[in-house]
Amino acid sequence: MAEEKLPYVMAYGVITKTLEKIKSAATPDRFTQDFLSTKLSVKGGSAKPVIPFLKRIGFLGTDGAPTDRYKRFRNAAVAGAAAAAALKQGFKPLYDRNEYAHDLKDSDLKGLIIEATGHEPDGSTVKAIVGSFKALKAFAKFDGEDIAEDEIEEIGESDKAVAGRDLGVERSVVSKLGLSYTINLNLPATSDIAVFNAIFKSLKEHLLR
Repeated sequence: MAEEKLPYVMAYGVITKTLEKIKSAATPDRFTQDFLSTKLSVKGGSAKPVIPFLKRIGFLGTDGAPTDRYKRFRNAAVAGAAAAAALKQGFKPLYDRNEYAHDLKDSDLKGLIIEATGHEPDGSTVKAIVGSFKALKAFAKFDGEDIAEDEIEEIGESDKAVAGRDLGVERSVVSKLGLSYTINLNLPATSDIAVFNAIFKSLKEHLLR
């Protein structure tokens, strides 16, 4: 199996500082080094790798524009889920090996990183990856009560097919009189199929008779 590349910042403390600053600063059109140093006051050479890191975890697009995940992270109600989704995307090779990578002890996390990357156990890179992972994890919430919108992608392909067929947000109904109407629903951001099943069961029982 090919060795995997994982995102990291050598001075991983700047990840914590940057994420804290992102919450309080206005969202820019593009997240640049000037924005990082001037608006967020995260300066110096050690801060330069932060932008590539933010791109790897899905907070920034390839052009540096903040993504929807970045914006959700600034919303206290869903910030934890946005960070959890970012952790799972950026460190996907670890989650491919252990879906509970965020619950591992430091020694086990280090072992998983060594397995995935092939780096030397005592090298500075492994230490930086562990530190970067933990810095982002500190903002993440995995209790299932704060699901990020993009976590819906974890639904299996067969479930997506069911969702597309049975859980559509728009449905036209033709009555015996030849009349038709359209029902438009704004569904909650959740990956729990049971929620959708409950919504449409109620809809069928009370409206679609």
